[in-house]
Amino acid sequence: MEEEGGDEEKVIDPEFISCLLQPPISSSAYTGRGGGDPTGLSYVGLRRLLLYRKAQSGGLDRRKNWKCNGRGYVAYRNYIKRPRNWESLHIASRTSTPEQSGRWASSPGPRSILFEADSWSSSRDLRSYNPTPSHRTSFSSSVGEAERPPRLAEPAYSFVGMHCIFDNCKASVTVLKFGHMSSDLLAYGASDGSLIVCRASQPPSVLQQLRGHSRGVTDFDFSSNNQYIASSSMDKTVRVWEISKGNCIRVIYGVSSQLCIRFHPVNNNFLMVGNANREITVINFSTGRAINKVNFESEVTALDSDHTGQLIFSGDAQGCIYTVRVNSKTGSLSRSHRHRSSRKSESPVTTVQYRTFSLLTRGPVLLVCTQDGTMSFFSVALEIQGYLTLHCSLKLAPRVHSIRASFCPLLSLEKGEFIVSGSEDSNVYFYDLTRPKHICVNKLQGHGSPVIAVAWNYGENLLASSDSEGTVIVWKRARKTSQNSEQH
Repeated sequence: MEEEGGDEEKVIDPEFISCLLQPPISSSAYTGRGGGDPTGLSYVGLRRLLLYRKAQSGGLDRRKNWKCNGRGYVAYRNYIKRPRNWESLHIASRTSTPEQSGRWASSPGPRSILFEADSWSSSRDLRSYNPTPSHRTSFSSSVGEAERPPRLAEPAYSFVGMHCIFDNCKASVTVLKFGHMSSDLLAYGASDGSLIVCRASQPPSVLQQLRGHSRGVTDFDFSSNNQYIASSSMDKTVRVWEISKGNCIRVIYGVSSQLCIRFHPVNNNFLMVGNANREITVINFSTGRAINKVNFESEVTALDSDHTGQLIFSGDAQGCIYTVRVNSKTGSLSRSHRHRSSRKSESPVTTVQYRTFSLLTRGPVLLVCTQDGTMSFFSVALEIQGYLTLHCSLKLAPRVHSIRASFCPLLSLEKGEFIVSGSEDSNVYFYDLTRPKHICVNKLQGHGSPVIAVAWNYGENLLASSDSEGTVIVWKRARKTSQNSEQH
């Protein structure tokens, strides 16, 4: 075949001819009517050709490959939007300094970008993959560049600095939490019995100072509508507070120290309280009377419930974890399973936190921390009444204080399981439990004494941390959009 206006011969792909010479198909298959239509026939031939060319381009096969390897649309989109010189671009992370509290990675320049260096492998071989320092900062390794698909990384728990500071408390702040479905409602309890409710907005403000406990606040919880707070204390009482008025509307007396407390997530008329008398008690919120209780082998030091409210996960002073079934209508309790957070650990449990989904297990998980520095990560089998299977664990230095930890927000491109925790050296640390080496991925500096508690807000853009001197710092997490605006 020759081009118009020229003698040069144009080579045509044989597949192009074969698509055009396909046997004609009656348009009745498309229109539902008998007879043929020349326009319909040419459309069918053209459609065959376009589908063949689309498959030939490789995009479809490449998307199938990403999907089979456990990667989603976001990862593929970032892959096809990568810069041409991505192989030569990498930014080494650096730890924060007192002069730049909260900022742990250098801000990307106009031509630089961050990549996920150690999550390129598929979910099939992720469990046996142990990243090294060279993996974390660049793509240089024994695997060829052609075999390694590059992926863009979202800001991995990088912070722009301190959002606000509350320093009106003179005692150690032992517990702090944000309100349910709230991004700025924050409360924290201290070892002197005070409980303070504030707003972490701009400007920050203290709403109420709830005073009534004679000894340290061990735990508290917001009701689902954020109108009430229920607190437990070493003074053997549970108090219910009305936040808007700042009044204590109910005092429930016990025979031992009350160590942990939660509202039932479905039936907010139930309070679940763990105490030093080796019990979990269900209390009627309206009447203040105990409905049911279940006994354990040691003091109940921490607890949390699943999202349905049918299961309670509790930890005791000997490092054991219990699964307890709850009837959301009657409040009846029955023990289901008993586990040990670590084979060698008999240290008090300081944190029990449930999460409905994890990228690592593709299901519900439980975080358990003990005072000897052990962090355990369990997968939860809800169909077997909350049976726990140890997925991985991390051993840190033993703690003097009862330091709490928390899950980190899920990042769409991160394959690890990230935990944030306070420490005795006055820093806030971010750990990846899936890394046997190089577990620390970030740290925040700014406190002047041991950091006791940490908590994320609902929007997951603010992280609050408290220390043993009574200072509460709210850190603001960097957003991808804000980094892009800084580049331009």
